[in-house]
Amino acid sequence: MHPYLPHLLGDIAAAERSEQPDNPVHPKSFEEEMEEVENWVAGEEAPHTFGYWCGLKAEDFVPAEQLTDKEMRQLCKAMEHLMFTWNLDISLPEKLPTHLRYRFIVNTLNEKTFIPASGFMGFDYCSGYAPDCVFKEYCACLEYWNDNSGKTGEQEIT
Repeated sequence: MHPYLPHLLGDIAAAERSEQPDNPVHPKSFEEEMEEVENWVAGEEAPHTFGYWCGLKAEDFVPAEQLTDKEMRQLCKAMEHLMFTWNLDISLPEKLPTHLRYRFIVNTLNEKTFIPASGFMGFDYCSGYAPDCVFKEYCACLEYWNDNSGKTGEQEIT
C-alpha cells in the first residue's frame, strides 16, 4: 500500500459535507435560488472550484503511476462519495481504464462549479461528438457514432 493512501483517504473523508454546513449562510430565498439557476443556464461561470468548496487540492493526490489499480479504485470510490455529499456527480464511460478514471475524478477539484442546495450538478465531459471526445477510444458514443456515420438521419424502409 502506498504510504500516503491512509492520509489521503482521511483527508477525503474530512472534506465530506455534513447535512448542515458548519457555518451556514443565511437561507436562500426562492428568488436567490432562481437567480443562481438562471446564471447557470445563461452560461455564467461558477466563482469557485470544487477544491475551493471541499478544501482539497488535486496536486495533493498521488500520481496514478505510483498507485495500484486497487488503490486508485479505492480513491475513486471515496472521491465519488465526497462529491455526492456536495450534491455533485461525474459521468465517465464504463470502459474507461482505472488510471484515467482516477485522473478525471481528481481533476474535478480544479473545475469551477456551483454547489446546489438541492438536486445535483454533474461533471460531464462528453459533447456527444465522438471524433473530438476527450475519452478517445473509450467514448460511450463512439460505437453509435461509427455505426451511424455517413447516414443522413433518414432511415431506409425495407
